[in-house]
Amino acid sequence: MQISVIITTYNRPDALEKVLSGLYQQTRMPDEVLIADDGSTPETEALVLEVSVSAPFTVRHVWHADRGFRAAAIRNKAIRRSTGEYLVLLDGDCIPDRRFIADHSRLARRGYFFQGKRILIERTPTPDFRFSDTVGTVNKIRMFFSSGIGNRHHLLRLPFFPTTSSRSLSGVRSCNLGLFRDDLFAVNGFNEEFTGWGREDSELVARLYNYGLRRKNHPFMAVCYHLWHADNDRSRLAFNDALLKEGIVSDNYYCRKGLNRDKR
Repeated sequence: MQISVIITTYNRPDALEKVLSGLYQQTRMPDEVLIADDGSTPETEALVLEVSVSAPFTVRHVWHADRGFRAAAIRNKAIRRSTGEYLVLLDGDCIPDRRFIADHSRLARRGYFFQGKRILIERTPTPDFRFSDTVGTVNKIRMFFSSGIGNRHHLLRLPFFPTTSSRSLSGVRSCNLGLFRDDLFAVNGFNEEFTGWGREDSELVARLYNYGLRRKNHPFMAVCYHLWHADNDRSRLAFNDALLKEGIVSDNYYCRKGLNRDKR
């Protein structure tokens, strides 16, 4: 199964470099990586060009102009460019565990999307935290007992722990989400009516449920390490909450303004 990773980023090349470093050292490599760049300055493109030369897979930089927070739109643009059968959505400040891609591949099932988990690297450790800090039993134990680590229970590696399934919106985060590409196209991808921070991922999941998919969860596989950042501007949150509510109460699964704007 071909796997494409789509990484959303905006003006954090230092964090993006750490994420790419983690992907270069996976036990199972992705087949391609697309950088969904929400309008960064040229430093991000320069980083992508530099690291893509030695990357063990294809790396594509997908960019649009900076007109505010438009994660839905840039993700859709990258999704259109992707070629993998299965897509893993990752944020540019989320360092993948070394088994991240292998776990997503193992947990992929038709009729489901997979919601991964994140370990929170709080403000103090973040500047110096790198992929190398996540590798090995000693580092994991040190991290487990260190301050500045949130959701530390996800550090445990228990692959034989049973998966669960649900239709809940609680804890939905597109910073670590895996699903089949054709399922995304069936619901027309992310709803580009969402601008500004918040809720575009939950609304997508509400439509995936309407389409008939279920959510698969595993607390100890396919984890990533989320680097601290300041809160995003939430001035559009009330509007986005209203859009999400529409998606929840409706039985519609196809958004009007998404991957393909010419249908329905």
